[in-house]
Order: sequence, then C-alpha cells, then structure tokens
Amino acid sequence: MPESHTVYLALGSNLGDRQGNLIEAIQSLRANIQIEQVSSVYESADAYVPHQPAFLNVAVKGATWLDPRDVIRFVYRIERRLGRVRRERYLPRPIDIDLLAYDDYVVASADLTLPHPHMAERAFTLVPLAEIAPDWVHPTLGQTPGQMLAALGSPDGVRRVERGLAARLDRDVQEETPSTRLRLDRAGVTGLQRIIRLSTMKNQLYHAHLNLFVELDAEQKGAHMSRFSDTVEEVLDEFAGSEAATIESLADRVAQQLVTGQRAHRADVEIRAHFPMSKHAPLSGKLTQEIYTLIGIAAATPQRSVSIIGVEADGIMACPCAQDMVRTAARERLIEDGIDIATADRVLDLVPLATHNQRGRGTLMVGLPYPLRPTDPPLVRAQDLVEIVEASMSSENYDLLKRPDELFVVQKAHRHPRFVEDAVREMLCNFVEMYPDLPDDTYIAARQVNLETIHKHEVFAERAGRLVDLREELRGGVGHRTTLEMWLSQQVGT
Repeated sequence: MPESHTVYLALGSNLGDRQGNLIEAIQSLRANIQIEQVSSVYESADAYVPHQPAFLNVAVKGATWLDPRDVIRFVYRIERRLGRVRRERYLPRPIDIDLLAYDDYVVASADLTLPHPHMAERAFTLVPLAEIAPDWVHPTLGQTPGQMLAALGSPDGVRRVERGLAARLDRDVQEETPSTRLRLDRAGVTGLQRIIRLSTMKNQLYHAHLNLFVELDAEQKGAHMSRFSDTVEEVLDEFAGSEAATIESLADRVAQQLVTGQRAHRADVEIRAHFPMSKHAPLSGKLTQEIYTLIGIAAATPQRSVSIIGVEADGIMACPCAQDMVRTAARERLIEDGIDIATADRVLDLVPLATHNQRGRGTLMVGLPYPLRPTDPPLVRAQDLVEIVEASMSSENYDLLKRPDELFVVQKAHRHPRFVEDAVREMLCNFVEMYPDLPDDTYIAARQVNLETIHKHEVFAERAGRLVDLREELRGGVGHRTTLEMWLSQQVGT
C-alpha cells in the first residue's frame, strides 16, 4: 500500500456563495484526500486588495497518497471546476486552495515551494491552522502556528463565523404538527446501497440494498431522512470488528438504532445482498460460482426486536399440465402407428417428455421468536435454505455447464414436473423435515414466481405461517394463517 502523507490546506472564498463554495471544495478534496479535521470558518477583509468582498477561510488537515505536485494539480482542477480563472493575482474568486504543508517536506523550486512561502504573514491562514494544528511546527521557522500568529500581533481583522459551514435552521420542520393528522405505517428511505461484511459468509464483502422505515406518529410532520443513512453508517462501524455479524443481526441492530434515533414507536428494516456459493456441475464436476440473494428483515420497538433470515434462488420449472398433454398426444400417435398400448405406455415411462419450461425464483424466509445475540451461532443457515429452495423446484440451474451437464439438468427437470404451487409446498415440507427442533412459534414464509415462456405473464404462489400450524397441517389437521406483518407485530407488540 502506498505511503500516506499528512497535508494541511487553506481554503478561501470571496465570490458568490462563499459558504457553499467551501463546502463543495472540501467535498471534492475527499476524492484523493482523507479529511481528518476542518477548522471553524473565519471571515476577514482581503489582505492585499482593499474594497474587495470579504473572505471566508478554513484550514483542513488530511492524509493523502498523492505526491506534492499531484496534490497541487488536484486542487487546481477543483478550483477550475468551481469557476476560478487565474488571469491575475488577487482578483475576487469563488475558491482559493493553498497547500500549506506536506509532512515536513521543505522544497523550493520554480513550480513548488513547501511549506507555503506566505504562511507566516497571513493571519487569515494562521488563525484556522492554529485551531486544528496547535502543535505543528514549521520545519524551517521552528514555530507553531500560534507563535507565528503572535509575531504578527493581534489578528483583529479575522473574525470567527458562528454559523460556520452549517446551514442555518430556524426550526425543525420534521417535528412540527402536520396539517392532516394521520398516523403513517411507514416513512423512510428505499434503495440505500452499502458494502457490508458478513463473517458467517467467510467474512466477505457484499453489495447490499437497504430499505428503512419508521412508523410516523400523527403529530409528527416527517421523519428525519438523513438519520437513516447516519444510523446505517454507525451500525456498520460498530460491526466492523465483529467476528459474528449475520445479515439478520445487522438488520436487527439498525432497526433498534432507528427506534432510538427517530424516537419512533416502531422501525422496519430490510437488507438484500448477493452472496456466492461454490458448486460443482452435476456430471463434469466443473467448479462454478453461483450467486444467490441473502435477505435480512427486522422490526423493532422500544421494548423488543425480532429478525428474519431469508434467501432467494433461481431454478428450472417444468410444467406438469403441458407434459401430460404431450404424453396423451404421443400415446395416441404411437397406438395409431400400430404400437400396442402396453409398449406405448412403457416407452412413455422411459423417455423424458417435452413440456414448456420456466425459470423459477424461490424465496424462503425464517424468523425465530426470540432475538439472537451477534455472538450466538446461527440456528438457521443460509446455505441450508438455498438447498431447500433449489430442491423444491424441478431442477437447480448453473452458470457453467458442459453438454453432459446440460443433458442431466434437462432430464432432471422433466422427470420432476412441478407447478408453482408444488414448489411452495415442497419448500415448507423440506424445511420442517430439516429443522425438527425449532420452536413452534418460528415463522416460515415460502414464495415462488415462475417466469413464463408460453404466456406473457408470470405465475405466483406463497404460504406463510408459524411452524406449529405447518406441522399440524402436515399431520392432516387445520393450521392458521399468519402473514409476515402479523407475525412481526405479535413479536414486537404492535
């Protein structure tokens, strides 16, 4: 990894939206400089040309892997982008960025001088620099910013701006009473994207999409939208050193934090991330990486939280109805051609019969009726859920197949024709068999969508409920219907 270097920069603006220019310049610097400290904002008259607009100035400390000349070229690009034109010195300008120091480098050449040659004579530079780097020592003068400032005398012309870089907010609009007083079930953000690390998936990084919501009281006008993103960052930082982070524990922690940060009665979080599993093709044994979707859902109130783990996987579905029609038509043709009925039936039993195929997408989600700590071993494994979903369809599919593998997959799919309803029932039955010891109040939801080939629509089926009800139905009894929202509300008491 390239060596990191400490840099100090001075930023000033006296043209246009001065505050906005400084904010945009600092944000632009982050592309190549890790910003560590930003001083307060100070206002001062132009030190060189009278009757010009006053400057706003800040000092910035950061770390960079660029060399000094690349830093200069980088800040020049930012200045041009923000509208600075270098025709002559000391004209009003929307932004001025000076490299004050780069580590303890001392350079004096035609294109670069470090430290900045005019630093010691500029109070508008030394005042903000002394705030963020009081112990920094000029490598040739041997003085701190405060000592250089004292040598100039009293910096009466440099005034701290109370508002700084923050926008002025006269009132908190979100906390006001709305004109129409109705409670909202959900308000929040969708499609938030982050990179997350899941140690239960070999501590790898995954691209995740998050949907975050809070229940909004009838007396509150709006949710604090920026807090959703802030909460995610806080939780990701908290879990960064964890060796047992699961997607459901991440969702659970974010939901708990949202309840606190938004002062909400309830928060709901959904995280979806793609994760890989290595698999071998059925006959050739070729190793291939298959991508699945991992799902974490959580709901939280001030008193309690609950989470759900789920997966989504694709496979092949072969239609039983069309296959039966093909069998009937083939049987009639064989008999018409003089083949006896017994032989025709035997042939049709031996040979895979044509039907129309669909790509199926199965989803299986599981929620435990009690929260798990991040350090607890998972009771339900995502890899097991993938196995259940794929086994519930006519056949699994693969990204990489040789011809013998293709034959195997096609024949397997046609040996196990299934309706979309069959896949859902198989998922539930397979889960009950694989996890016989989970508590009765465990929640299971199975969903199957088949992307049709001979129709212009898709077909869909789903079932959800408590494990006790599914077990009862599989024994021939009658179970009760429980939706995801019903189960989550029962668990968190809403």
